[in-house]
Amino acid sequence: MNNLGNFGVWGLGFFSLSIWFAVLQQANGLRPIRETARSWGDEWLFAKKEKSGAGPFSAWNITGTYRGTWKFLDTVNSSSKFPDFRKESGNSVIELVTSPTKITGVHYVQGAVVFHDVFDNEHNVGGAQIKVEGVYIWPFRQLRLVANSGKKGDSGLEDDYLLSNPYHLLGIFSSQVFQESPRDRILKQKTSPIYEMEKHCNIEIAAQISQSASSENNGDKDRYHIEGLMESPAVDDDGDCFSPLSLNATSINVEVYYNKAVNYTLMVTFVSFLQVLLLIRQMEHSNTQSGAAKVSIVMIGQQAIMDSYLCLLHLTAGILVESLFNAFATAAFFKFVVFSIFEMRYLLSIWKATRPSTSGEGWETMRRELSFLYSRFYGILLGGILLMYEFHNYMRPILLLMYSFWIPQIVANVVRDSRKPLHPYYILGMTVTRLAIPLYVFGCPKNFMRVEPSKAWCVSLCAFMGFQAAVLLLQHYFGSRCFVPRKMLPEKYSYYRRLDHNVNRSRDCVICMTTIDLRHRINDCMVTPCEHIFHSGCLQKWMDIKMECPTCRRPLPPA
Repeated sequence: MNNLGNFGVWGLGFFSLSIWFAVLQQANGLRPIRETARSWGDEWLFAKKEKSGAGPFSAWNITGTYRGTWKFLDTVNSSSKFPDFRKESGNSVIELVTSPTKITGVHYVQGAVVFHDVFDNEHNVGGAQIKVEGVYIWPFRQLRLVANSGKKGDSGLEDDYLLSNPYHLLGIFSSQVFQESPRDRILKQKTSPIYEMEKHCNIEIAAQISQSASSENNGDKDRYHIEGLMESPAVDDDGDCFSPLSLNATSINVEVYYNKAVNYTLMVTFVSFLQVLLLIRQMEHSNTQSGAAKVSIVMIGQQAIMDSYLCLLHLTAGILVESLFNAFATAAFFKFVVFSIFEMRYLLSIWKATRPSTSGEGWETMRRELSFLYSRFYGILLGGILLMYEFHNYMRPILLLMYSFWIPQIVANVVRDSRKPLHPYYILGMTVTRLAIPLYVFGCPKNFMRVEPSKAWCVSLCAFMGFQAAVLLLQHYFGSRCFVPRKMLPEKYSYYRRLDHNVNRSRDCVICMTTIDLRHRINDCMVTPCEHIFHSGCLQKWMDIKMECPTCRRPLPPA
């Protein structure tokens, strides 16, 4: 019996040893990791295992998104096979999806590694993305990955995870909207040196997983840290394709990222509500025919097109990221209300004020004019979408052009010599609220869209918008032509000209029905080009409503 017991112990030990040898052998569907006496990755993992004291721990679910850095161990890439990798270090994003296997303690891993800042600017290919697969030996916290260069296989787990990950989906959305178009990305991938590297190199990653302590309040969500080494032995064993590089990345709490996106949509909703209040205030300020005719229809139309684009973008983001649909749909709805109800209504009232004769020509004429107005608006809307797609690389200059919506009003004020067409609260409020979204996208260093911030562009946009608002305020308080030299101004009719006493005229003001005392100062009365005389205050209030003579209904020049 004693011999049988010893035989059972030896048999159990031999069975356990055979299982671990099977783990280290080539897994089905994977390329074998290089079998050498002691590679860089083996030495690194062996040292990490000695320090960590691996044992029978509970399994960690390392599925998730990891963000960190990469760095060449030799300071720079010393390989001559792929000299394009000249950067010393950069940022990296790792996407991993794990699933258990029949072997105890081993999980199958699929994913992708994105290396940013890899190539010089002359290549203009951005980052390098490599699809990987391998095994995660969770009792020892060891991760071994090899490159999967477009191999056909079961990628359902990876696709399901990526299609439900808001971090990944919003990254794709922002890259297509703010960074590069799909056509440019395909063209860059064809010319990328990463394709040649995958043909001639066996890319291997050996990493150690550890739990990461975070100072942020992330709830009960565990955070993991990946620290490893990436090697690139050539297919023909003729040295390495590039020098070994180290990887350091920490898992991202998707809930925190989710909260950032929700807070952004709340900000957009609040800004849209403020814009509705400002539009109502401006519509009350110009509720007369004369007041509405002073407002530039191009300025309101340009803002309506901007809001329609924002409505489409937020709605598309909500459809793409199902878990954030309610938040983005709310922001899109408020933008839809701003442009379709308030701005289009104001656009229509301005159009009617500038064409008072059309309303008296019958419904058929008005219907024809309205169809022409709406066809132009939606034609410009669709044409702008095609233009932005064609010139996607110039998105920031296009945004600067779109944010020049105050310029048509400035020009209209100078040409028409309009008096106070816009309320100061509307000028200041719209200038500030319009800057909220672009400053978040291009100025916030930790925005959820992961767009690289540009302080210079944000300062330029703020200065450009501030200059336009300052000119409008100067026109409001000091006259619409206050900054134009007098020599360049056309001759202007003077309502305070001297009276021609040879002309027989009524001495009663038909507006207030009182007698005008011509013995007072000349500034107390105004004379129209049709030789009718009125009190100064009466005629100015009248011209705020209608720009026509109260007596003979002839058009009046601006005062």
